[in-house]
Amino acid sequence: MTVAWIGDRGVPVADAAKHAAELLVTSSCPVFSFDTDVHGTRAAIALARAVGAAYDQLDGEAVARETAQHTDKGGMFIAPGEVRRRADVIVIVGALPAAHRDIMAGLAATVPDLDAGTGRQFFLIGTEVKAPAKVKATRLSCDGGLEATLAALRAQWAGRKTALEVTHFAHFAKALADARFPVFTFCGQSVGTLGLEMLQGLIADINGKQRASALHLPASENGWGSTLASTWTTGFPLRTSLMRGEAEFDPWRFDAARMIADGEADLHLVVADDAKRLPAGSRNMALIALTGTKKQVAGAAVTIAIGTPGLGHDAVFYASRIGTLAAIEAKAPSELPSTAAVLRQIAEHLPQEEALPC
Repeated sequence: MTVAWIGDRGVPVADAAKHAAELLVTSSCPVFSFDTDVHGTRAAIALARAVGAAYDQLDGEAVARETAQHTDKGGMFIAPGEVRRRADVIVIVGALPAAHRDIMAGLAATVPDLDAGTGRQFFLIGTEVKAPAKVKATRLSCDGGLEATLAALRAQWAGRKTALEVTHFAHFAKALADARFPVFTFCGQSVGTLGLEMLQGLIADINGKQRASALHLPASENGWGSTLASTWTTGFPLRTSLMRGEAEFDPWRFDAARMIADGEADLHLVVADDAKRLPAGSRNMALIALTGTKKQVAGAAVTIAIGTPGLGHDAVFYASRIGTLAAIEAKAPSELPSTAAVLRQIAEHLPQEEALPC
């Protein structure tokens, strides 16, 4: 079975890895985009250091907004286990990814330790947002959209007049007044940067009278795992460059999608389990694709098929259910190489070999 291609020609993986290394060496501005587990992330960052590349999460805008909550403004956050045990009022801010449905269903099916006798109450912020399955939530909204609702909610909570009133605010205010531990859940997928800042401002206001916190349910668990891995490896989260020999973090300059759109990059290395997520090849930029595929990626200079982390080989992921990293054994071991193994093989062909993490 062919698992590697140079252009549309099937070749051994070793030959494809060698050609990828040659392309990286001759590139003036390589950029990496990946959606992978922690092992793959560490190997990608080590390769980026060896060739002087910038790196980002694939489709990483939502992850970047979530990262900004920690790097720019800060906030109040709580672990998922504490939410399950303590939170008696939960406010869902915007739409949550399907990956978090089980978490919300579990919260709806349990009673907190700090229950004041009313059970766990749910509120939902956003006009177009649907409540997760098995969750009965009171909707808080105004005509101005999600961000406007957060702004109006914060103003009304502070006793200020607003042009638009939030529906069911009296019910919400009473629930907060009676609550022993209210928690707001959020995700950068459906809430913009200003909305996330407004949310943390509301939580800070509430903490002036009682305690409250936020539960971060990431837009991409792979993305958040990669963010943590990048931070402990280089000192910075994703959207970091190693082009000048040391780590530089700039969420605008090293936005991979922007760099490619503005013609700043001349080589794009992409890692993704799903080949459908890969960008189309370009005549002006070489594409190296590491993905789950049975055929070459159209327009790619190099294509290498990889196994799926956690399915084809053992992996380490960020798990929102526990709020930290979790080791996953392969469910259906595959002969396809892992992302980390392929990236290490590419690195072995670089002129100045650098040991990549195991």
